Amino acid sequence: MTTLSQFSAFKTPGSSMGAPALQNVPDFVSTDAADLASHMSHCASTRSRFFKFQAALESAHALFLPRLVTAALLAAVLVGLVGMV
Repeated sequence: MTTLSQFSAFKTPGSSMGAPALQNVPDFVSTDAADLASHMSHCASTRSRFFKFQAALESAHALFLPRLVTAALLAAVLVGLVGMV
């Protein structure tokens, strides 16, 4: 059977009911502000002049990165074939 004296081990300094002390709470406000700033700069970049170009580069990057070795081999073969002509 649990007694009241066993719950006293769960108390943290500065609290009266066993709740965590406020000094141990992480600061979510500063991280939220940084995330918001990052999101706002990303949204602003989608309205830039080169958005379509950047989107095409990101698509090409997503297409070729998993196949980097294969793409390099194909480029080398293509350069070799063009050099033979």
